[in-house]
Amino acid sequence: MKNIFIESSERSLSRSLIMKTDSIIQNLIRENIKNIQPYSSARDEFTETNSKLVFLDANENPFENGVNRYPDPQQKRIKEKLSEIKNIAVENILLGNGSDEVLDLIFRAFCEPNKDNIIILPPTYGMYKVLANINAVAIKEVELTTNFQPKTQTILLAANKQSKILFLCSPNNPTGNSFSRVQVEKILRQFRGIVVIDEAYIDFSEEESWLSRLEEFPNLIITQTMSKAYGMAGIRLGVCFASKEIINVLNSIKPPYNVNELTQQKAIECLENVDEIYKQAKIIVSDRKALKIELSTLNLVEEVYSSDANFLLVKVNNANKIYKELIEEGIVVRNRTNQPLCENCLRFTIGNTYGNEELIMALKYLDK
Repeated sequence: MKNIFIESSERSLSRSLIMKTDSIIQNLIRENIKNIQPYSSARDEFTETNSKLVFLDANENPFENGVNRYPDPQQKRIKEKLSEIKNIAVENILLGNGSDEVLDLIFRAFCEPNKDNIIILPPTYGMYKVLANINAVAIKEVELTTNFQPKTQTILLAANKQSKILFLCSPNNPTGNSFSRVQVEKILRQFRGIVVIDEAYIDFSEEESWLSRLEEFPNLIITQTMSKAYGMAGIRLGVCFASKEIINVLNSIKPPYNVNELTQQKAIECLENVDEIYKQAKIIVSDRKALKIELSTLNLVEEVYSSDANFLLVKVNNANKIYKELIEEGIVVRNRTNQPLCENCLRFTIGNTYGNEELIMALKYLDK
């Protein structure tokens, strides 16, 4: 049995950490959001799903067709499955209509329009900039190093009191690499705003997710998605993991029924067969390695960058020309040549066996 004084000390430390977390987050939340009264839907007020009950509370069409009732506004079944799979408490999870809605909610919660700024690290996911512009938030850009790693000291020097969010996409899109854990931890400990680690491609990486350290950093938000490894891009379901306080804030401003019933049904079906998802991810990783070897043999290819994602960034001798020629061959890839540090680079998603073979055959033809 623990010494009573040790137990008391541990409880005091726990309370102290919670109070510290609350204080940090409270200082970052927009003033008008702090006291907002969230909309309470009929399904928020009454969540019992007993089929014998007569529901006359939500002005729904009474004729049953499978989708005539409003969906669960808190998506409890999905969160319970994710909690089990990810080993993260339900109260630390928020779901959105794609990751883009989750990211937009983060902007709305923490960034004062025409006052605050965010920091992004080009080349990176383009929606960070789009959402900043939509929300009238200034953008500070700190380019990655030539080997696509964060310039940690430059980032910290660029930040000021109005720097509310720093976006770290790791594995990064479009480069495919993961960021140094040492550098990311330094940023988490020293950046005074919210750090969003976008882990859309984490299931294709050998690197450990930052979810295992979520409780260490009160300013950390991790986003993931069911669009990539889970093969559910069509249902639009994004996932946010953060402290209970941050999740509560985001819940208070999200639309009441942001994840529709059909999406919820399909997500549950997918999560109940997660072993198949892991199996598919392993196949994609194996095919990625094989495709990298094949691409490296071509004269038109100058470099194939290492990847922890389900795509490869490839430097070629003339990206614009090869991109157009591939289109003519019926193959659609992504031209990233206009992105910083990505001159003459194309991004190839890892396809199925047929798609990968068609790409190599087309490139070999162009390589003559």
